[in-house]
Amino acid sequence: MRVVVNAATSVDGKLSSREREQVDISNRADFERVDRLRADSDAVMVGVGTVLADDPSLTLDDEDLIDERTERGEPGHPARVVADSRIRTPPDAAVLDDRAESYLLVSEAAPTDFVAQMEESGATVIRAGESRVDLAAAFEELADHGVDQLMVEGGGEIIYSLFEADLVDRLSVFVGPMVIGGREAPTLADGDGFTDEFPALTLENVERIGEGVVLTYTTE
Repeated sequence: MRVVVNAATSVDGKLSSREREQVDISNRADFERVDRLRADSDAVMVGVGTVLADDPSLTLDDEDLIDERTERGEPGHPARVVADSRIRTPPDAAVLDDRAESYLLVSEAAPTDFVAQMEESGATVIRAGESRVDLAAAFEELADHGVDQLMVEGGGEIIYSLFEADLVDRLSVFVGPMVIGGREAPTLADGDGFTDEFPALTLENVERIGEGVVLTYTTE
């Protein structure tokens, strides 16, 4: 399975403010780029922190892209995936609605009643890992469900975990023309941080979009 990470940051690498509320970093042209990337993917993934902060639907906005997918014999929207090691996904979250298929990645420690509640809300629950989600194992099961390309939209904790597990194939970052600041503000890759053997990236492309720029890297 190919894993494509996409994010938007300020010039100082922040995903949002220290209050962890959504900040409009991208411009309209970048929103269109992201919608295209979603349409070209089999599933779109976020961590549960993003679900709690933004309640995203992770569905397509452009009707033409929806039509393109259906003409290819695919569902109109890619599937949605939530990594939830801490068992915090609300049953009424937008990613669990009936607009697209939904997967919830949890650990073996997830309570049976929580799993049942998520399944009743429409999600396919994948258990992997003892106390936290084993992303590599979970991704193998997603691949068995037909996910060949997974787009990951954050947040910083899940992006760090993916780099830590050496699961990222491609990284695209829209850098917006603003400074957010704040030592408590989330960054592109949070988590414990690397102290040696830092993940190496190869710059593939630089594209200016309005006053921002998209940096595209590969890890291959």
